[in-house]
Amino acid sequence: MSPSSEVDELSKLNIRLRRCNISDSIDIIDSTPEHNVNGASLKNTALILSLMMLSLPLVFIKYMEYMSYVRRPSDSTTEELSLNKQLAYRVDVFLSFHPYAKPLTLLVATLLLICLGGLALFGVTDDSIEDCFWLSWTYVADSGNHANSEGIGPRLVSVSVSFGGMLIFAMMLGLVSDAISEKFDSLRKGRSEVVEQNHTLILGWSDKLGSLLNQLAIANESLGGGTVVVMAERDKEEMELDIAKMEFDFRGTSVICRSGSPLILADLKKVSVSKARAIVVLAEDGNADQSDARALRTVLSLTGVKEGLRGHLVVELSDLDNEVLVKLVGGDLVETVVAHDVIGRLMIQCARQPGLAQIWEDILGFENCEFYIKKWPQLHGMLFEEVLISFPDAIPCGIKVASLGGKIILNPDDSYVLQEGDEVLVIAEDDDSYAPTALPMVQRGNLPKSLIIPKTTERILFCGWRRDMEDMILVLDAFLAHGSELWMFNEVSEKEREKKLTDGGLDISRLANIILVNREGNAVIRRHLESLPLESFDSILILADESVEDSAIQADSRSLATLLLIRDIQAKRLPYREAMVSKIHGGSSSQGSWREEMQQASDKSVIISEILDPRTKNLLSMSKISDYVLSNELVSMALAMVAEDRQINDVLEELFAEEGNEMQIRGADLYLFEGEELSFYEVLLRARQRREIVIGYRLANAEKTLINPPAKTEIRRWSVKDVFVVIADKE
Repeated sequence: MSPSSEVDELSKLNIRLRRCNISDSIDIIDSTPEHNVNGASLKNTALILSLMMLSLPLVFIKYMEYMSYVRRPSDSTTEELSLNKQLAYRVDVFLSFHPYAKPLTLLVATLLLICLGGLALFGVTDDSIEDCFWLSWTYVADSGNHANSEGIGPRLVSVSVSFGGMLIFAMMLGLVSDAISEKFDSLRKGRSEVVEQNHTLILGWSDKLGSLLNQLAIANESLGGGTVVVMAERDKEEMELDIAKMEFDFRGTSVICRSGSPLILADLKKVSVSKARAIVVLAEDGNADQSDARALRTVLSLTGVKEGLRGHLVVELSDLDNEVLVKLVGGDLVETVVAHDVIGRLMIQCARQPGLAQIWEDILGFENCEFYIKKWPQLHGMLFEEVLISFPDAIPCGIKVASLGGKIILNPDDSYVLQEGDEVLVIAEDDDSYAPTALPMVQRGNLPKSLIIPKTTERILFCGWRRDMEDMILVLDAFLAHGSELWMFNEVSEKEREKKLTDGGLDISRLANIILVNREGNAVIRRHLESLPLESFDSILILADESVEDSAIQADSRSLATLLLIRDIQAKRLPYREAMVSKIHGGSSSQGSWREEMQQASDKSVIISEILDPRTKNLLSMSKISDYVLSNELVSMALAMVAEDRQINDVLEELFAEEGNEMQIRGADLYLFEGEELSFYEVLLRARQRREIVIGYRLANAEKTLINPPAKTEIRRWSVKDVFVVIADKE
């Protein structure tokens, strides 16, 4: 090809190239304006949409006001709620009754703000819709991010979104703060649920709670401690403060308090009532009928628990007449302890046998020896007489007979043969502290004399008035000799006394052995007491007066004042007073002379004081001028014992009942001669000739009774001044 032709080809190619470039540039120039027009319209639409959404609530509110105005009747006298008020009410109900309404509303508001902000930013900036939504979220989450915005439109939108984000953050902070405060308030007031199993649940609050907790702590010590849950209609912090003030060691037991009512199933569920191994219902202080009525309603609530109850109920009642109704409602689940009647009968027993109350304290409390029931297959086929001497560390008292449906027989015949399934009731220090061994060689021997205790007429004084006075009178009438006198000294008028006794079911004309003598007066006024022949009474019972029994401190103060006044009057009237006065020089008596006079007066007559507060016990035990029955603590011990083992309630009911077996104190001269050397087992077998079980003794020179003594085969010298504690049939 020639050079000229090559030049022509190159020129043609250049022309074509120029044409292509021009056409491309024309296309680009033609398409760019169309694209810009479409983007601008889309951004304007987004901006208008965001403004419409922002103004929509205002339009809606104005519309609601207009509709309310249009619907309002001009001539109607009845007031109708406006639509906006109805809407506000619906919103309020929604926020109040739905648990997640507030956080859900906050979430919706946050999403709406992000959407509005994203659309507005898309309308005023050149960014994509995705970037605008993300940028809106950053403004909501952190209000400081809007500082980098440029231009009037972006800055206005970013400030608005950031301001909304601050409001949402403030509401979120308020919700979180309220939730935390509500949780802490719930914990402080005891509203949270107790997640426990096999715990002891106590329902109610009374003066007996401290002693009850102490006994449960002692009972659980061998297990390393337990869990006790207390629910009462009191503030949780107050309950915990009162429990912290109690002067005893909890020995590893934890006490959990909750505020609530035992009549409300939701509150019962809160303390895991269905998983408790025992439920103790305490009687309220105050009116007996109201307290028992509340206990009955509590039992009804407990029987209505849907999950059912794993443990048994121990219900403290104030009046024996209400026991049948509570057992009818509760059925086999319920064990009852009628505190008032039990203490009344115990006081009568103590008046006849001083020192018995302290023995009951040892047996009912978990600190020393108590009742236990256990099966021993190796004893099957043995006579009860042989079982008696088979336990070196325990004293058998009865048999739980399997063939009689598990009935407990106290003090059975020596000829009873243990059958398969029978269990042995013993008094021992702990559940794992005793076991049967090989039978020792024990001589039975003979009794020195027969048990003939002739009844003599007695004169007894009651100071104060109790609700169960008619029951105490009937018990005394059964025990005392014909012609005995019962003096009743209190502030209740004679006519009112007769009415109360008659209403209680006592027919005074049917009393066979005692004569009632009524005297009206105040037991804390000396001149009123001086009108009584105090030096002539064999026994004086100072009762916790019904008018002040709801206050333990006040009742004990009255009992102490009455005791000191009676002992002082007795000391001045007894014949040894003149001999003592002659020993005192010029009135310079020794510091303890008044106490010595009262202690000598106590040798002439027995005074039994009913004490409600355990702290009062120390005053009486140190002065030694009166025996006492610590009623509240004894009832607490009984409740704790039945809570740990419900079978023991049958034993306690028989020992406190009018018929059957009871605890008695016998003189050693009924079993041995002066200076005779015997082992405890030999004394035990001698007592079996009278159908008695010896469970302990008190030596003549000792102050404390020893229950379930060790070294039962050891030979020792006895004195006829010693006394033995036995379980025997009531005389």
